[in-house]
Amino acid sequence: MAREGAEFGVLSREQAVGGQQLALRGLRASFEDVFLPLFGSYQAGNAACALAAVEAFAGVSDENIYGPAGLDAGLVREAFAKVTSPGRLEVIRRSPTIIIDATHNPAGMAATVAGLQESFIFRHLTGVFAASGDKDVAGMLAELEPVLNEIVVTRNSSERSMDPGETADLAAEIFGEERVTCADRLDDAIDVAVALADEAVAETGPGSGAVLITGSVITAGDARRLLAPAGGELPPEPPASTPSRHSFTAAELS
Repeated sequence: MAREGAEFGVLSREQAVGGQQLALRGLRASFEDVFLPLFGSYQAGNAACALAAVEAFAGVSDENIYGPAGLDAGLVREAFAKVTSPGRLEVIRRSPTIIIDATHNPAGMAATVAGLQESFIFRHLTGVFAASGDKDVAGMLAELEPVLNEIVVTRNSSERSMDPGETADLAAEIFGEERVTCADRLDDAIDVAVALADEAVAETGPGSGAVLITGSVITAGDARRLLAPAGGELPPEPPASTPSRHSFTAAELS
């Protein structure tokens, strides 16, 4: 058994342009100057867990196999620098900044809010929110309220999506009716939110207004499809024959 904070973990963490700079302690060795192009303290913890998992899988905790050095430090840094996590505090557009996050429960929303406050500075933040009806929608909205100037509630493409009118009623109890707008379609909701963010930018200057789209993994996926640039930066849908894991060997990781 290996426990984060005991046998492995995050030694230090600093904000960096486009992500964060980490020092990680693995099962066999520590790694300094690891750039992770993701936001939020939970992603640093995820990185530490991933590192330990690779070490355990590859057997580097056994000094008789790999020696005292463990994984190659350059390979570790290169791998983490290429990490992506679509839909997790993902900046999908600029001017105004549009951030997509796939959070779908109150605990996750609390982590999202903490990541926003730590990594971004906006004078005006507009939310676009659509969630499944079987989730704790009120709990998520309560976590969002302190960081949003207003919220545009809508639906996503799932049949489980809560009706926008019902979501608006819940949001009005938390935000107040004057801060809540309802839109039947996600694309319309994004248009409304962008217009509100543009108004903020016009009043307070470039970079001051932003949009956060959240509430569901499906909402995040729908938004990424809608906001993909012409030519497409989004990954294609994987074919049915795509293997579920890469056929690497332990030697490739050392």
